Amino acid sequence: MWLDTPCAASSDDSSGEAAASFQIPLPVAGSEALAAAARGPGDDAQGVMAMASLGSGSKGNGTLIRTREALVLVDCGFTLKETEARMARLGVHPSQLDAVLVTHEHGDHLSGVGPLARRHGVPVHLTTGTWLAGRAKKLGALPSRHLITPQQEFAIKDLEILPVTVPHDAREPVQFVFNRRGETATRRLGVLTDLGHVSEHVLQCFADCDALVMEFNHDPQMLASGPYPPSLKRRVGGRLGHLANAQACAALPYLGLARLQRLVASHLSESNNHPSLAREALAPWLADDDSRLIIAAQDSGFGWQAIA
Repeated sequence: MWLDTPCAASSDDSSGEAAASFQIPLPVAGSEALAAAARGPGDDAQGVMAMASLGSGSKGNGTLIRTREALVLVDCGFTLKETEARMARLGVHPSQLDAVLVTHEHGDHLSGVGPLARRHGVPVHLTTGTWLAGRAKKLGALPSRHLITPQQEFAIKDLEILPVTVPHDAREPVQFVFNRRGETATRRLGVLTDLGHVSEHVLQCFADCDALVMEFNHDPQMLASGPYPPSLKRRVGGRLGHLANAQACAALPYLGLARLQRLVASHLSESNNHPSLAREALAPWLADDDSRLIIAAQDSGFGWQAIA
């Protein structure tokens, strides 16, 4: 089964597009939960996992995942100075990281990985294809490199991680599903961006998450009238490009909404989308209740969100 809706194109990681720096209120988990998430691992007896974003868009991406024992960063597309500043804003330091997980080699996901890993001695986990392609993009020497295999689960402390193959125009791209087993239940968090269509394989792997970071990259009408040349529109809007708002929404019933505590609309295009359009597309699927919805911003990402 393919969940594709007609679309013209999407923003492209390698095109140099700057995705959105939207100044809008972001719903948070509440002051008590936020403070608990910002404390060190093991301090919160209630929370199972928490997530936060350094920023989301074509200027750079980075998502923090924290459990009681582990702290990992998914992608790093910012300069070292900017990464350190954005992490400080979220109350963590790079030396606390147990790993950086890399989804693919495009610069807005990879450019800051090497400098961060070398400065702070952080292990890096990535596929063989991403490693080979990344070396050509000046990833550089890594203090500790771990090659991962798509569809083969691995663990970092109490965090179980499944790399999932996705359709995107990169060498060996993956996205990640995180599982953390609590005393009474397992919590699932999915990070699912940078894919041109939602395959049956993706639906199976990302079903029934408690929190989901999902790409809402573009609005087809905005893109059609936008500044991109036709060749770029065709490429980035193809089956290996990025998701339109309608494509992401069409996947939600199959992924499951009942368990979702948080849904993050991420990787919005600055030129070809707007938060209001993403919210409008999502409204019917959330029964006009967007209390679970967060729009990730390029400049500020989003603050800590606890997953109970």
